[in-house]
Amino acid sequence: MQHWEKFRTFKERGKWVELLFMAAAAAHGYHVLKPWGDSLEYDVGIEHRGCLLRVQVKGFSARKGKRGGYLCRLRHGGSGTQRYRPADLDLFALYILPAQAWYIIPSATVLFPKPKIDLTVYPDGPPRPGRHTHDHDLEHYREAWGLLAKDKRDLARRRSRKN
Repeated sequence: MQHWEKFRTFKERGKWVELLFMAAAAAHGYHVLKPWGDSLEYDVGIEHRGCLLRVQVKGFSARKGKRGGYLCRLRHGGSGTQRYRPADLDLFALYILPAQAWYIIPSATVLFPKPKIDLTVYPDGPPRPGRHTHDHDLEHYREAWGLLAKDKRDLARRRSRKN
């Protein structure tokens, strides 16, 4: 049994992943803020040089097939069917538990012009030829901790550019 499988609920596991993100962000020199309660669309605030970035943290372990990537569902709400809106947050921090890999992705990259609900990331190597190549270009967001120091307006302009 993997250590993340010991949690009784996905909510407990999600809170643990948030703690992992906050510790990693602090280790990279960022000021971490935790909003009170669960009523906001983001989990963590990052303050850097007087600017606040809103980060939604999510953890994933489901693989698409034996050699596929990891499926990341960008939904929220009690039923898990609500989509995020670009105005709700600035960054997604996606943690792939088996690979212990973080993907720090500007929300505008995946929510604009049309919000994506599902992403696939490939921390173990590129996808098989001809499969999910549009998601493979997210690999440059792996461990992209420097994005936490960017301005909101700069992140909003990064729809598909590299950091």
